[in-house]
Amino acid sequence: MTTAPSADAADAGVNRLRPRRSCLAVPGSNPRFLEKAQGLPADQVFLDLEDACAPLAKPEARHTIVKFLNEGDWTGKTRVVRVNDWTTHWTYRDVVTVVEGAGPNLDCIMLPKVQDASQVKALDLLLTQIEKTMGFEVGRIGIEAQIENAKGLVNVDEIAAASPRLETIIFGPADFMASINMKSLVVGEQPPGYPADAYHYILMRILMAARAHDLQAIDGPYLQIRNVDGFREVARRAAALGFDGKWVLHPGQVEAANEIFSPSQEDYDHAELILDAYEYFTSEAGGKKGSAMLGDEMIDEASRKMALVIAGKGRAAGLKRTSKFEPPTD
Repeated sequence: MTTAPSADAADAGVNRLRPRRSCLAVPGSNPRFLEKAQGLPADQVFLDLEDACAPLAKPEARHTIVKFLNEGDWTGKTRVVRVNDWTTHWTYRDVVTVVEGAGPNLDCIMLPKVQDASQVKALDLLLTQIEKTMGFEVGRIGIEAQIENAKGLVNVDEIAAASPRLETIIFGPADFMASINMKSLVVGEQPPGYPADAYHYILMRILMAARAHDLQAIDGPYLQIRNVDGFREVARRAAALGFDGKWVLHPGQVEAANEIFSPSQEDYDHAELILDAYEYFTSEAGGKKGSAMLGDEMIDEASRKMALVIAGKGRAAGLKRTSKFEPPTD
């Protein structure tokens, strides 16, 4: 399949960098969970038609999802539907039913088990055809690509460049562990007998592909849902590398994810001070300096770029400044 990404999607001008500290998975076939999810403080909610739906429940779940997208209150949340992967016979009907039925109330389609760029391009083309047919804004609906096997990781750079609709690259640990025969049955935990971090290369590979194409990188789920300490440990690993968020499977994980993938108040204040100080020192009033001292710290253009990242995450998390930059008086 060699279809190019839609030019309309590139021109849509949609902000693809939505907050995704916590990405809550909700079975699309469970109305009770769909109702409850609306009141949880997750940044993103994805209504699942894939693994969380039994095969016999999938057709009805499509219509249940349409109903909840159209009638529910998802204020403040990114609304996503995970469809089935292209190797199944469900995918096209998942996309057509959900997008035709609830397109204006949908932010992204999540495509699981992505193995090459052509699969993303096929979804882009189908979305464009539906949007044009239905009179929706072309290109507004984003795509999230989930990497769940060795082939997908090998092709992750091409996948990340496949469509202007792409917003995130997601690590799917369970299927990935199975695809490489990893010796572990606990999703997200280190396999026994390996003294280092078995996921470091995988996470960094996904992160580099995402950042090279201005996409977000999202870590997958931690299945021991009542072990919040274990979740925190795994989430901190991804956050330390630079990931933007993590899947949550239980309300108890939401608060932890929001905290871990937000900067501390101290770091946020410091980042804002760096930005203010750099703006002042590079100005006429500040002496047009390329570098300067902020207390005991030298700051320059590289400092500004690093501070922009932390400040941006803090603003997205709703943090408020507790300090103010004061230009030197001597």
